[in-house]
Amino acid sequence: MRNATKEALVVARRPDSGGVEGPVISLLANHFLVKFDPSLKVYHYNVEISPNPSKEVARMIKQKLVESNSGLLCGAHPAYDGRKNFYSPVEFQNGKLEFFVSLPIPTANTGSPFGEWNGFQQKQNQLKVFRINIRAVSKFDGKDLSSYLSNESDDWIPLPQDYLHALDVVLRESPMEKCICVGRSFYSSSTGGTKEIGGGAIGWRGFFQSLRPTQQGLALNVDSSITAFHESIGVIPYLQKRIDFLRDLTQRKTRSLSDDERKEVEKALRNIRVFVCHRETVQRYRVYGLTEEATENLYFADRDGKNLKLIDYFKDHYNYNIQFRNLPCLQISRSKPCYLPMELCMICEGQKFLGKLSDDQTARILKMGCQRPKERKAMIDGIVRGPAGPTSGNQAEEFKLHVSKEMSRLNGRILQPPKLKLGDGGHVRDITPSRRDRQWNLLNSHVFQGTRIERWALISFGGTQEQKSNLPKFINQLSRRCEQLGIFLSKSTVVSPQFEPTQVLNNVTLLESKLKKIHRAASNNLQLLICIMEKKHKGYADLKRIAETSVGFVSQCCLYPNLGKLSSQFLANLALKINAKVGGSTVALYNSLPSQIPRLFRLDEPVIFIGADVTHPHPLDDSSPSVAAVVGSMNWPAANKYVSRMRSQTHRQEIIQDLAAMVEELLDDFYQEVNKLPKRIIFFRDGVSETQFYKVLKEELQAVKEACARFPGYKPPITFAVVQKRHHTRLFPFEINPSSNQNQHFDENIPPGTVVDTVITHPREFDFYLCSHWGVKGTSRPTHYHVLWDENRFTSDELQKLVYNLCYTFARCTKPVSLVPPAYYAHLAAYRGRLYLERSESVAFTRSSNIISRVTPPKTTPLPKPSENVKKLMFYC
Repeated sequence: MRNATKEALVVARRPDSGGVEGPVISLLANHFLVKFDPSLKVYHYNVEISPNPSKEVARMIKQKLVESNSGLLCGAHPAYDGRKNFYSPVEFQNGKLEFFVSLPIPTANTGSPFGEWNGFQQKQNQLKVFRINIRAVSKFDGKDLSSYLSNESDDWIPLPQDYLHALDVVLRESPMEKCICVGRSFYSSSTGGTKEIGGGAIGWRGFFQSLRPTQQGLALNVDSSITAFHESIGVIPYLQKRIDFLRDLTQRKTRSLSDDERKEVEKALRNIRVFVCHRETVQRYRVYGLTEEATENLYFADRDGKNLKLIDYFKDHYNYNIQFRNLPCLQISRSKPCYLPMELCMICEGQKFLGKLSDDQTARILKMGCQRPKERKAMIDGIVRGPAGPTSGNQAEEFKLHVSKEMSRLNGRILQPPKLKLGDGGHVRDITPSRRDRQWNLLNSHVFQGTRIERWALISFGGTQEQKSNLPKFINQLSRRCEQLGIFLSKSTVVSPQFEPTQVLNNVTLLESKLKKIHRAASNNLQLLICIMEKKHKGYADLKRIAETSVGFVSQCCLYPNLGKLSSQFLANLALKINAKVGGSTVALYNSLPSQIPRLFRLDEPVIFIGADVTHPHPLDDSSPSVAAVVGSMNWPAANKYVSRMRSQTHRQEIIQDLAAMVEELLDDFYQEVNKLPKRIIFFRDGVSETQFYKVLKEELQAVKEACARFPGYKPPITFAVVQKRHHTRLFPFEINPSSNQNQHFDENIPPGTVVDTVITHPREFDFYLCSHWGVKGTSRPTHYHVLWDENRFTSDELQKLVYNLCYTFARCTKPVSLVPPAYYAHLAAYRGRLYLERSESVAFTRSSNIISRVTPPKTTPLPKPSENVKKLMFYC
């Protein structure tokens, strides 16, 4: 066992020099080559600043320190990561240095929000003194990095992270000084504008940058990005935009808040920084909570211990009449009473919106970030050459770095689409998707495996009388569309359609009793429940959980507004989802995988494809469990039906805790279906960042091996690949027009099947970018596949062909999808698991106004298990 673990630490090497299949396409990638001097020594210093400053203040301190102490720093302009690290191209005079820097910042004793006791001190612009201790840590050069990138030696050597990190900090220095930094991205009002997205949020354009080791050398990946910030407006207008029940607040100034309302307002404002507008000050305050009492009932003690009424104080000192007297005040101290009336506070600019965006906000921000390739390329080129971009300062020159201002040119290849097999009952029984977008239609065709749905029911929530009267027409047309596709859906339901008011979705107990009643009326043998809702409703989560775990049938929901037109396309999409959920399949590969990859696959040696994903709660949720899902294919060679396993696990835990047990269950299910254990395991893991590769490989590969070891003498070869959609590499078509000898960039996306495994990929490891879908909107994002472990010994061509072919077998649509289906289904199953945890009646966990730091994560709520007759179906798709 020890050897297996030791082996698992070496990530798979690229098996060849890249694939060769498919015609070549000329491309540009948003990677900008970085040339560095390997002999240049970089000196790393640890920086301690006390008292501990904010990031903004730390930058000011660094700037003043460098300006005032050029001699001691030997004229260097060190790069600073904003926390504890200096990197310098020259050595400082001493290995230990101490400095004192004073800045005009309001100190703690001048920070009273009211400003009455120390107004005279503030006018004197009091200086705050910081002590800075600098200590030499190490020095290194770039020879190891140069050797790693050149891929000269066959020996496995680790990536020299320290030097790479130092150069990354150097290239971030200039943007860091001019922009607001969020993760690896930078935002400022000069980087492309802002746009209101509603609900007190505003979309800011910015850019992402990251230094990457690639086959062509060191490259800077630069991309345009967008994120939501809190709008910098008064707290009162902010609340009017953010919270529905406060929309009319300015018309109802005497309004007070109920306990539940106060909690919701507190949740919306907690941790936001504000400044006051009733007096001049640079001080900023963080909102820790709201006062229990309304503003008019608040008193505070002055220096002499005399109790002052808050509203009288503002009238006497500032001649200001508090308007919203029945609202609470903002509490801006963690430990002592410190109050600010909401109406006198403004929200500081440049604070990332951490709450969960609504559907409308998400739609607006996506639209804002949706540029066609030509426009996106122009934006990225503008960023690289721009005044706040990575090449805008002098820092790169100091460290002898040269960043190209041209995108990387490279060749990709276009993989050919597979021939597809459809149902035997249709006029057209096979098809090769030949359209440019690689979509196909099911005109005159049947699905590969149609189901018979004889026992089904329908329930309606809300809807107008007219909408409800159209349901018989809907049932008839859906049944006819199913018939055209080779799916049998009985024209009559087993019980007459049930009509309920929308409010039933708010009451879990009532909803459960209604669903159980329908199930009983169908003799406890219901194949499908179609649910029609007048609008999206949070009770959807309860409905899915009750149907799948408590009662035991699959359901298909749709909205009344979508039943208005009843287009053939809408009905077909609905039919495909229903067919997949009740056990059918849409399409299979005409030339089975064994005939396409004969070196590795055989008809009598079944293979399982496993997908795994973990979904985490949104950023402000500090207690809900994460949800892990693992799916596995259950048929061979079609490999188009997947069974799922879902588990809740520790809050924000990325490693799948119960993976061994989940994989064992899937292998057991596979054995029951195919009568053999799989000869090979191909495992696709979604949602892992590069920093976690090593940990995931070490722990999760071991878990898969443990699952296999539970079957005597069973040791199948395993391939473990990470699938990444959340990266910033973009590919653009590029051609040279021979007549004008001008570079032309066509404003369309790269075609489906475009694969890249040279120039911008890893210098040593087995990875590739595959764009398997047609980008209808915006700029296509290719999926990045990175093989961490490969006992099956795939060639580049074999694995790329396998993944691309699988992308045509997704059950819900008649086009290739952007993500290999095992990973896609795992993502859908994890989302379903998350829904099981969302109880419409449960009150979301909210912290008390005293913020308690958690010592241990909260106990994980286990997920309810899908019932026996549901769990072998693709109910999650």
